[in-house]
Amino acid sequence: MGFPEGRSSDAWVDFDMFGHQLVIHEVESSTSVAGTNPVDGAEVPVPHFGALLSVDDWKSLAAKLQAGGVEFVIEPQIRFEGEVGEQHTMFFRDPSGNPLEFKAFVDDTQVFAK
Repeated sequence: MGFPEGRSSDAWVDFDMFGHQLVIHEVESSTSVAGTNPVDGAEVPVPHFGALLSVDDWKSLAAKLQAGGVEFVIEPQIRFEGEVGEQHTMFFRDPSGNPLEFKAFVDDTQVFAK
């Protein structure tokens, strides 16, 4: 995803993810099981990690991932269009299969709005 690398060892690495520390550890196996829940017409993978970006950063990341041929679980799109909580969202999996969501709200005051 192009995040700058920070500290690391043979088994882990820190990345600067939009000013937040994303730490990746190598493990021999994983026992996580993912399912889905329907949200606004899409099957959202659960559990998942989510990160909030500015709209400009979200659009830039979406374009970079699309150009890089990333396989999306949910293609970049607008969810809840015209409703409270309208957001740009996309889902894809990291190399270990963990679902990742990156989203952006046009109105940041609606991040937790009901």
